[in-house]
Amino acid sequence: MKLPAEVSSRIEAYLALLARWNARINLVGPSSPDSWRLRHIEDCLQLLPLLPPGEGPIADLGSGAGLPGLILAAATDREVHLVESDQKKCAFLREAIRTMGLSRARVHPIRVEQVRLPPLEAVTARALAPLARLLPHAHRLLAPGGVAIFPKGRQAEAELTEAARHWHMTVERFGSRTDPEATIFRIRDLRPA
Repeated sequence: MKLPAEVSSRIEAYLALLARWNARINLVGPSSPDSWRLRHIEDCLQLLPLLPPGEGPIADLGSGAGLPGLILAAATDREVHLVESDQKKCAFLREAIRTMGLSRARVHPIRVEQVRLPPLEAVTARALAPLARLLPHAHRLLAPGGVAIFPKGRQAEAELTEAARHWHMTVERFGSRTDPEATIFRIRDLRPA
């Protein structure tokens, strides 16, 4: 994906910082910045066209290394809330926000169940929990008309089947460009069954 120079610069700063920090605390597993580009950066960037238009706030639940939240913030300049309970990961997220110059990104050092945020246009989470456990959080945090965007792996359809036992929703499926076995769900009109 061709990115504006400012966005590319922010992402390069992120990758350099990630390489330094990942040696001390395990943020993304052992690998290299070159492999992280496809495995993590491109994986996150493919969520951009799935975001609702406009400037409304979004949240990344269980942000970890800031994927996808920091990458979406770098590419959109939207208000992005990074929710992460691990204090070491929060320290990394704060340093990444400073290094990348993301003035509208905020770290919330708290469990997802406890966070209080303004009504959100979009909620995302990557590798945090099964869909059935994510949907109650999305329902509580989304503004009317907001969307939940959840990248899922091989078990995507099984997770959706389980979640549909307790939730009514409109689901769109998008194939992942970085993993042929992965699916991205965009969910709207979420309400308990």
